[in-house]
Amino acid sequence: MGMLSLPGFLSCGKKKNFSLSNEKDAHIGVSDENLERGNWSNKGDYLLSMVGYAVGLGNVWRFPYLTYQNGGGAFLIPYTLMLALAGLPLFFMECSLGQFASLGPISIWRILPLFQGVGITMVIISTFVAIYYNVIIAYALYYLFASFQKVLPWSDCFSWADEFCSKTRLVSDCNATFDGQTIHANYSFITSNNLTCINGTVNYKPVQFPSEQYWNKVALQRSSGLDETGNIVWYLALCLLLSWLIVGAALFKGIKSSGKVVYFTALFPYVILLILLVRGATLEGALDGIEYYIGRQSNITKLMEAEVWKDAATQIFYSLSVAWGGLVALSSYNKFHNNCYSDAILVCVTNCVTSVFAGFAIFSILGHMAFVSERPVSEVVDSGFDLAFVAYPEALSKLPVSPLWSFLFFFMLLLLGLDSQFATIETLTTTIQDIYPQVMKKLRLPVTLGVCILLFLLGLICVSQAGIYWVNLIDHFCAGWGILIAAVLEIMGIVYIYGGNRFIEDIEMMIGKKSPWFWMWWRMCWFFVTPVLLMAILVWSLVTFSPPTYGSVVYPAWGTAVGWCMIIFCVIWIPIVAIVKVVKAEGNLCQRIVSCCRPTANWGPYLECHRGERYSHVVDPKKEKEHEIPTVSGFVYTQQ
Repeated sequence: MGMLSLPGFLSCGKKKNFSLSNEKDAHIGVSDENLERGNWSNKGDYLLSMVGYAVGLGNVWRFPYLTYQNGGGAFLIPYTLMLALAGLPLFFMECSLGQFASLGPISIWRILPLFQGVGITMVIISTFVAIYYNVIIAYALYYLFASFQKVLPWSDCFSWADEFCSKTRLVSDCNATFDGQTIHANYSFITSNNLTCINGTVNYKPVQFPSEQYWNKVALQRSSGLDETGNIVWYLALCLLLSWLIVGAALFKGIKSSGKVVYFTALFPYVILLILLVRGATLEGALDGIEYYIGRQSNITKLMEAEVWKDAATQIFYSLSVAWGGLVALSSYNKFHNNCYSDAILVCVTNCVTSVFAGFAIFSILGHMAFVSERPVSEVVDSGFDLAFVAYPEALSKLPVSPLWSFLFFFMLLLLGLDSQFATIETLTTTIQDIYPQVMKKLRLPVTLGVCILLFLLGLICVSQAGIYWVNLIDHFCAGWGILIAAVLEIMGIVYIYGGNRFIEDIEMMIGKKSPWFWMWWRMCWFFVTPVLLMAILVWSLVTFSPPTYGSVVYPAWGTAVGWCMIIFCVIWIPIVAIVKVVKAEGNLCQRIVSCCRPTANWGPYLECHRGERYSHVVDPKKEKEHEIPTVSGFVYTQQ
């Protein structure tokens, strides 16, 4: 008693609940197809969440620099090719996978139990990244608050600066003509005798711009290295707490709340980018910056260098956020017949266009900075933290009404970081949802807040005086080739063990039957091109691996050892889970391995009405039995 419903094949999840229980999960809506897990309220929520997840800080602070460094406009050729050959195929695969089974990144491996450790690796790496990514958001918050001043605190060498701080380059010595002879003298002698330096002979003193010293001495209070932890920087800790409060508030109803927040956090950065581009384009020197980025300074011969193609593939791979588990988690809340094919193309193209667009906004203002400081553009261009918190703030400080432009820029960084963080935390809560559905139904808010509080506490080491070294260490190890290993195993497992053709049949159950010509490109990529490219990037990354450094600071041996321990902790679950699965299976060793390479008995569409004849024998997904699904297609495939 308590539930009056139609048979499963008629109701398709639209069951009217007449239970006397007062339990109500805010994650579930009345129009949802899946009344146990919930669905996106509408397609816009999903698409903007995906765009927000894929479009992050790297689109602004890494892609423009890579483009400039690798031949300018010519770099767009390998970048586009890598999108088509590596990024989009993997992106489409993960979206289809999550939508088909309505499961998160760990439970989805019912498809191939032997590889379930890959899902665990994805979730653990996402956890590590979530810890330091919110610290970067805290940096943006600090600079955002610091922008509420009439004079930007990094616009000049104030009381915190030392003798090496200067807004302009200081001449050390040069050659000059004195009494008919060419002499080499220090600049004080040159000026005292009213002499003029000969062009091309000037040597400059090593100086630091105010923005660089402000970043190191004030914002970070940076220590000498990882050995010197120092104190927790209280204002960064408060900014970190605020950033976690924002994330927790946005996710208190899961996708129902975050799906609405992203309408602002995913769209408004484009408004700010447009404002910055229009402002930058009106400045003197802007054209020089853009030409260095993608104009006449482009160098087509750069395409002959293997490093350029590696950078293009790596940037596409990390920019699209594939193999982190987030794409599977977000797509798992789609309705079964959603067109995940068009969604994947739309999100990938939007991500790449955003990267190119951001480059114009960045380089136009950097070009003006080079013009004002009388330096070549190549000397003011940078990437990563140095672009976001040193070079660009320095450029903005030279504009009229500089606090306004500074506020807009750091507000944009804040939003870009937040919507990526929303999806990362949703990945973790989706994993908990799959493992403990009843707990999440009753205690979604406490569990979400608990996750945020725990990650906040773990992140406190990253806001100490040695915090930037920890952020860089986690990024260097966890966000590197650990994800590549997961991606390689993911695509090879699904294509070569589960069966690429079998997976295509699964997709056609969702988006409809397609012609063989339609699938020709995807088969070519999934079966050969994408795995080869991912393996090449992985091997290259391992061969060229170098110990972490931050600027000129070399990490101690124990710091590098901690980094190795972190990445080993992430990937060790792949062999551990595989061994456990084989041990728990029945039969001799060969039979056990074969059985673990077949889907479990509860693999298939989540709702009974979507299973059709191919998955008519699927057991209740809530049961944890792990036997092969006795489908005809599965039997035929395993016999080949």
